Amino acid sequence: MPLHVLVYCSQAIPGLTFDQIDDLAKDAAAHNAIAGVTGVLLTDGKRSLQYLEGPEEGLALAYSRIINATSHLGVIELGRTEGGPRRLPYWSMRWLPVETEDLRIAEVSDWRGLGSRDEVDIDQVPTGIEGVAQLVIPYVDVGPLNTGPRGSPLL
Repeated sequence: MPLHVLVYCSQAIPGLTFDQIDDLAKDAAAHNAIAGVTGVLLTDGKRSLQYLEGPEEGLALAYSRIINATSHLGVIELGRTEGGPRRLPYWSMRWLPVETEDLRIAEVSDWRGLGSRDEVDIDQVPTGIEGVAQLVIPYVDVGPLNTGPRGSPLL
């Protein structure tokens, strides 16, 4: 069963608190665990970017819940693809606080194909997944040779 990936951004409704975001992420984590979906929600409290991966059916179910949620507005799909390795096996869902500028950079990054490059030129704009990787890595229990928990590949 091929892995599917979806990335979107949205704007929080006015007055949404970090405690409410935490509750939403816990609820999503429970549903995603059943659906085989993993991912991360990056937010500055006003805008969010969410990266999700999993089986097609599980991702469709998760995205349906996202589209119908009343906690945010203006959902914009940044990228969608099929295939490739699972890059975020760590959490069925976790939200991470990010600076507004880091979130803006992630939103405007290159999400075409959702891939990363083998070689990076210092002057190149990072791909979307490279930007997300840089924001997520500090929160992952990193083991030797850039591996995550139990030796899983690190982004």
